[in-house]
Amino acid sequence: MQLHIADLKPRIGSIIEVDRETLLSGKVSGHVRDIVVHRGVVAFRDMEVTDAEQLALARSFGKITGGKSGDVYRVSYDPLENPVGAAINVASSYWHIDRTDTDIPPFATILSAKVLSPPGTGDTEFANTYAAYEDLPEADKKLTENIKVEHLMETAFREAAPNATEEQMALWPKLAPKIHPLVWRHRDGRKSLIISNSATRIIGMSDAEGKALIARMLAWATKPEYTYRHSWRLGDLVMWNNTGTMHRAHYYDPTCGRRMHRTAIDGDEPFNFDRVVLDAISL
Repeated sequence: MQLHIADLKPRIGSIIEVDRETLLSGKVSGHVRDIVVHRGVVAFRDMEVTDAEQLALARSFGKITGGKSGDVYRVSYDPLENPVGAAINVASSYWHIDRTDTDIPPFATILSAKVLSPPGTGDTEFANTYAAYEDLPEADKKLTENIKVEHLMETAFREAAPNATEEQMALWPKLAPKIHPLVWRHRDGRKSLIISNSATRIIGMSDAEGKALIARMLAWATKPEYTYRHSWRLGDLVMWNNTGTMHRAHYYDPTCGRRMHRTAIDGDEPFNFDRVVLDAISL
């Protein structure tokens, strides 16, 4: 069966119609990967995959990015379902790129809907940071060309829970800051913005000036023309390009039982691509 592809919005998002057997066989994974790279996010309606099937599908795109919670992470506020991350799940409601605490982030993420929140809540929104960079005024492209930004995961958690207790803060990961460029130069020649709720300060700028620029770039990158909001149906499967797409979860009642199963696919493109290339040349 051929894929039937329909763009959800002009600058971001496609819905792919394909039979379940064909998708899970991995036969169309190369085509799907290309769509994810260029459209940012793709959705498959009513797939109803098991964890084993989701893992097999993810492996057809590349190596799995595992962690303390295993290869399938249960996105939930329920500590019985999500003993590792329930206490920090609130940070996912702010715009972010996954794993800015690393040098090489995941290439993509697959998310499947297992338990839904009440209608009108719990949608997931995505923003195309390639398109946002492409449309920047030339003055801003010149301004941001060589800017470096410090990312700290604690910043993301403090924004999400400004009144957190000492006990809650003790549960937050204590990770060293990372310095990333504001403009990501990809190996294919494209550029995107590295904007995330972990952005703490801009190197060489005053605190006020740096925060103002981060806020301005975030507001630009999340304009309606660059975003797509996915309203979940049970069994939906969504995949997005983490190297050029931010995402966030819209509010839902933490006690409602909403649960998504997430699998991340290893990346091979560092945030600081220019630096890595120069380091390799100097060896």
